[in-house]
Amino acid sequence: MKLPCIVVILFACPVLCAAQVSGNIGYAGAGGKARAQQNERNKRTLTREEMPPTSSSMFVEASVLMNVKADEYVAVFGVMQDGSTLTECLQKMDATITIFSGLLKPLGIAGSDLFVDFVAQNKTYGFELTGDIAREKLVGFELKKNVMVRFKDYGLLDKLVAAASQAQIFDLIKVDYILKDTSGVQNRLMQEAARLIKQKATRYEGFFGIRLRLPAQVYAERPDIYYPTEMYDSYTAAESEDITTNYYRQKYTIQGARKSRTFFYNALDAKGFDYVINPVVLAPVVQVTLYLKVRYAIEQQSKPVPTKRDKSKPLPFKR
Repeated sequence: MKLPCIVVILFACPVLCAAQVSGNIGYAGAGGKARAQQNERNKRTLTREEMPPTSSSMFVEASVLMNVKADEYVAVFGVMQDGSTLTECLQKMDATITIFSGLLKPLGIAGSDLFVDFVAQNKTYGFELTGDIAREKLVGFELKKNVMVRFKDYGLLDKLVAAASQAQIFDLIKVDYILKDTSGVQNRLMQEAARLIKQKATRYEGFFGIRLRLPAQVYAERPDIYYPTEMYDSYTAAESEDITTNYYRQKYTIQGARKSRTFFYNALDAKGFDYVINPVVLAPVVQVTLYLKVRYAIEQQSKPVPTKRDKSKPLPFKR
């Protein structure tokens, strides 16, 4: 029997969080791109101290984005083992990590590219029934470690996940993207930002006749780096019925269907930037930004001094 008083709700609005190659850490995050966009907007907000003190100066600003391919990657896998004794947990953990490291060697992952981090050791409790009393008691232990794997070939990630599954490791926590030369990237951004500011200053002079005086004063230099692990979003594309009458809500126990979420890399685009270096993004990249604000003094044009008329001379005759 169909339930009356139903409406159709479209579950297609974005739910901002991160996942996929960023790892399962994405389920704990929210609003990757939205936070980055808000942070970039905050850079452009003038505080009271940043306002030009007089009408004899003005700001010229530039915002540049650079998409940079990572030099290396670090995949973090979570391993958990439990047992009735701590010794049993340690033995299971050592066996799992030994199998995993052995499967990584054919992939070119050396021992120096592998690190095991001890995370937690917990007691586990269960209930023992005695008559009508459920009493909690110690039943075992739980051991957690993280295995960090460094690699350079982005295409190797699928093979790492496959090797982990063979070792009964199913938790890819995150993938870190490593840039070796961040100072070189910042120098390139500064070069482009300076070029844009000089270009804008010339444009203002040509269009508005404003004469800007050198040297310029740097008022704000605000760099930022956004890694892919924080730039994934998701949405749920599904339509479902909803019961709007309280009578039927009380009468029936509603069991909702599982609706899968789609995860995607949602990088910053050219919006709000004067220039983007490497604008086409096919794979997740590290996004580095720079906001540069410069103050110029305005050259004041002197007003022409009016000449005084000699009163001894008659005014010119006008017909």
